[in-house]
This record gives sequence, C-alpha cells and structure tokens, in this order.
Amino acid sequence: MSNDQQYDPYANGQHVPDVTQTWEGQTWDTQFQPTVQPQHQQQQPPPVTYEAPYQDPYAQPAYEPAYDNTAYLPPQQYEQQQYAAAPAAPTAPVAYDTPVPVEYAPEPVAAAPVAEAAAGAGYSSPTTSGNTRITDAQRARAEGRSPVIEPGLQPAALTAVLGLLLAGGAALGPYALLVPLVLLQGLTAAGWFRLNGMWPARQGIALAFAGGLVADAALLATGREHAAAAILGTLGVWVLLCLVLQLRSHADPDERMYGLMAGIASAALTVVAAGHLGAAPDAVVVGGIAVAATVVARALPLPGPVSLVVALLAGAGAGIVAGGLTGLGTSGALIGLAAGVCALIGLRVASYDYPSRFVHMTAGIALPLTAAAPAVYLLGRALT
Repeated sequence: MSNDQQYDPYANGQHVPDVTQTWEGQTWDTQFQPTVQPQHQQQQPPPVTYEAPYQDPYAQPAYEPAYDNTAYLPPQQYEQQQYAAAPAAPTAPVAYDTPVPVEYAPEPVAAAPVAEAAAGAGYSSPTTSGNTRITDAQRARAEGRSPVIEPGLQPAALTAVLGLLLAGGAALGPYALLVPLVLLQGLTAAGWFRLNGMWPARQGIALAFAGGLVADAALLATGREHAAAAILGTLGVWVLLCLVLQLRSHADPDERMYGLMAGIASAALTVVAAGHLGAAPDAVVVGGIAVAATVVARALPLPGPVSLVVALLAGAGAGIVAGGLTGLGTSGALIGLAAGVCALIGLRVASYDYPSRFVHMTAGIALPLTAAAPAVYLLGRALT
C-alpha cells in the first residue's frame, strides 16, 4: 500500500473499536424513498486486512468520526415527476426504542343461548378453557325440567336381582344372606355420599361401610333376639366416630358440618340395612320379593299416579304370593305393601336433585332395599 493512498476504515463496512457505527440502509421514515442512481460508478478498492493496534482504554481516539452522518436525511427528490401521481402523507420519524401505544378493543362475543347449548351435541358454550361436557343435571336445569330423574329400568332390574338374592339367602340361612347384604351395604355407603355431591370421600365411605360390617358381626354374635341392641349400639358408636373424623378435617366449618351430616346419614343407612339379617327369615323373603316387584313396576313407562298405584299393587301382590310360599299367608300382603312403600321412598330419594348415572347405579339400586329393612324387621317380629 502506497503512502499516498490512505486507508479508509469505513470503505468495506468493517467495525472499528470506539467508533460509532453508521446506518447505510433505509431509515425509519415511512415515506416512499425512490432508488438513487449514482452519477458514476466508483471502483471499489480491493479488500485489505486491517489489524487494529493496541489502544489504551483511557486514551483519546485519534480519529473523531463525524456524527452528522447518522442524522436524519430527508428523502431524495430524484424522479419526482414519476411519483407525483401518488403522494404519500409525511409522517414523523419514530425512534427505534419508542413504544407505540396500541388500543385493544375485544370484539363482543355473542353468548349462545343455554337452550341451544343443551340441545346441541352435548357440549356447553365455548369457554376460555375449552368445551366442557355438560352433565344430565346441567342439561335438565338448562331445559327447565324437574330435578327428579328416575333411575330407569336397568337399575330397577339390578335392584330386583339383589332383592331376590336377599330372599334366597334368607331362605338358606344367615351366612348365605350375609353375602348379598354386604354388597347392599357397600352400594349404600358409596351411593349416599355421591348423592350428596361429595366425591371422592374415601374415608367417609370406608367408615360407613365398616359400621355396616360391625353391625353384621354383632348380629351374628348375639343372635336375632338382640338385633335391636346390636344395631342401635353400633349406630351410636359410629356417630361418635363420624364426629371425630370431621374434627380432624382441615376444611371450612361449613364443609365440615355438611360432611358430618352426610357421614352420619350414610353410616346410619348402612347399619340399618343390617336389619335384614336380624329380621325373621320369612319376612326377609317376602320383603325382598315385594321390593323387586315394586321397583320393576315403577320403572314401567306409565303416567305418574298410575305408576304409583301399579307399583304398590305389585308389591302387595308379590307379598301375598311369597307369604303363601313361606307360611305367612295373607300377612305377607301387609309386609309386601309396607316394603313397597319404603322402596318407593328410597327410589324417590335416589332420584332427587339431578342425580348422575353413578348415583342411579349405586343409590338407585341400594336405597329401595335399605329403606325397606326397618319395615321388614318390625313387621316380621310382629307377625311371626
């Protein structure tokens, strides 16, 4: 390199330490800038390797760049007659780091009617968390239907099968009756908690089911003569245990009181179901067959009042037939009618407040037989 030719560090766009970088591209101006045609083509010098010498960080730089090169340049006026037909409105330059306020106005979303959501493919209106599957209770509430939903024919058939198993087990002996009775108590404990909207409630269900097993063991140990004392004694102990369980809970006071009531009711129903084991065997046979006939007749597609009358007549008729087979005679009609009334009450309880299918397959099966246990026990002792 000759001494007459001086090296220009900005010729090839190389970066020099402590030198302000210049912008050679388009500026932030939004106005149209036409291409500038150079007057003459300059010959680019060949690339030269440049090694920056060591510089003291506290020394003044030998070269002071002209900062006017980075100033805002107005658009060139070349070929103005070509672009005169579509002039652009001049706008002020915007700094690179200046935030631009943006006003966001969300578009109004029309809320879909509840009836259309219920009548659709089974999904609710769109939400921010996605579409959620609506339950039978939500569908019934949206359509304005009654909160009472009957379990239907399938739970009624299962109740009839369980009632016949109780009747057959009672005819064979107490230990044969114990197998379907334990199944009945398990369905009662689980179904009552779910009917009250409390799920999962493993501790409450386990405690109530354990109460039923303890009552069964006490009845087998003491005999039918002391069945009332065994049932009431177990129930008293289990009320205290339910109270202790809720005192150990860390939930809100209202939730603990609600759980206490549900736990005591579930334990009471499960223990009372043991009354089938303490009743007379003939009364259990009549009661099981009467409940089976009542729930099946109630599940038939008949008008409301007609269905009730037909169900009660079916229960009384089944009691007469079963009483003739067991030796109770016409007294079986009274046991069958009482068991049928209790079964309808239990079926009504299992149908209330928009129950789910799980409630129908647990409480809807067990509560008719569980509610009939006191009537079977009391009338069986009075008529035999």
